[in-house]
Amino acid sequence: MDRRMGAGSVSILVVEDEPAIQELIAIHLKKSGYNVLRAIDAEAAQRLLHESLPDLIMVDWMLPGLSGIALLRFLRAAKKTRDLPIIMMTARSAEQDIVFALECGADDYITKPFNVREMVARVDAVLRRKAPHTASRTIGLAGLRIDPDANRVTAGEREIVLSPTEFRLLHFMMSHPQRIHSRAQLLDKVWGLNEYLQERTVDAHVGRLRNALEATGHHVSIETVRGIGYRFIDPHSPGKS
Repeated sequence: MDRRMGAGSVSILVVEDEPAIQELIAIHLKKSGYNVLRAIDAEAAQRLLHESLPDLIMVDWMLPGLSGIALLRFLRAAKKTRDLPIIMMTARSAEQDIVFALECGADDYITKPFNVREMVARVDAVLRRKAPHTASRTIGLAGLRIDPDANRVTAGEREIVLSPTEFRLLHFMMSHPQRIHSRAQLLDKVWGLNEYLQERTVDAHVGRLRNALEATGHHVSIETVRGIGYRFIDPHSPGKS
């Protein structure tokens, strides 16, 4: 069975081993109209996900047994769950921890202790970003082909697997080749100008996008413009500047 949980409502799976924190999250999500499912560890979460899929997962980094980061990597590697929006929760607030979680596939990152209003706002923002808002036009550029209708990126006969955020990022940049975009502009156009996100989120997802494109050599098309931001180029085009 591979259907969405909670007919008629948006479901969120909270993976948190501290009962008080799990209860606090559940109360405020329910007040905001969400259907909440709970798991105390990664193994319980995997059993729930085997039956059906929520619309979003909130997972604590420090879980007993399999860690939240390990669960995140597992979910991103599995075809069934690789596109699920995931928010990482943790008391680890160092920049390198945040970037690491984003690089592992988290869509957002909440540090503990957190303000419940901010938590709900982040959940709302991630769910808004989940639905692709790109145009349906297929684009072929620099040997890459991106088809928004099929949610597919190919290089020749080879399919390149991207997360929803990476897909939107690549589609936006390919829609505006050679144009330099600041990190703030990318947050606005790709993430929807979420005031709770920071510009390093862009850097982390650009890094993941490059990693996904590296196998076909297309990582060089995502160019860093020092001190400004990023742009998509065709490195073999005579008009490349």
